[in-house]
Amino acid sequence: MSEPTYSPETLEAGRLLFARPFVFVKGCVAISDLPPADRVEIAFAGRSNVGKSSLINALCGTSGLARTSNTPGRTQELNIFESQSAPLRIVDMPGYGFAQAPEDKVKAWTRLIHKYLTGRPTLRRVYVLVDARHGIKANDQSVMNELDRAAVSYQVVLTKADKPSAGELQKVVAATQAGIAKRPAAHPTAMLTSSEKGSGIAELRAEIAMLLEG
Repeated sequence: MSEPTYSPETLEAGRLLFARPFVFVKGCVAISDLPPADRVEIAFAGRSNVGKSSLINALCGTSGLARTSNTPGRTQELNIFESQSAPLRIVDMPGYGFAQAPEDKVKAWTRLIHKYLTGRPTLRRVYVLVDARHGIKANDQSVMNELDRAAVSYQVVLTKADKPSAGELQKVVAATQAGIAKRPAAHPTAMLTSSEKGSGIAELRAEIAMLLEG
């Protein structure tokens, strides 16, 4: 994977965007609970325990903004975070692919995610988080299929990139790039991140800053 090159100006714009405080606004269990569609929104999707909360905390430079847990499926609603000084909203979505909760609750989350992804006019991009140890799985493909059908822009972010060996990581990256190459709504380049080591965070901030400029 050839990493995109970010200018010093773009990296600085990303740094400044996330140097400003983000705050938790509310958790939404229905579309009607969402705040007004009055600013750019980005959403984070991924299988349970892929590291969504950890990545959001790393982006925002705090350890406690998004709640992290070793218990899969803890996030059961759309959790909303907003910048205090920039027109940006972050949406942390329920993890998918985990069904320990009652079936009716899982179906309710699934409907909520579908309605949000296909009907939110200010949703600029979805970041689909994929564990770098495992690569794209069937339920990741299902979400990407839905985003393709709805023509919602998304980008794959490989998390926990510090965990596999260099050779294993190279194989997962190659398979990921091949998997998104022909998808109509996918950003052409997957990103590599490690919330624990901080790698890839500056580049992801830069990507998000560019969305605000567009």
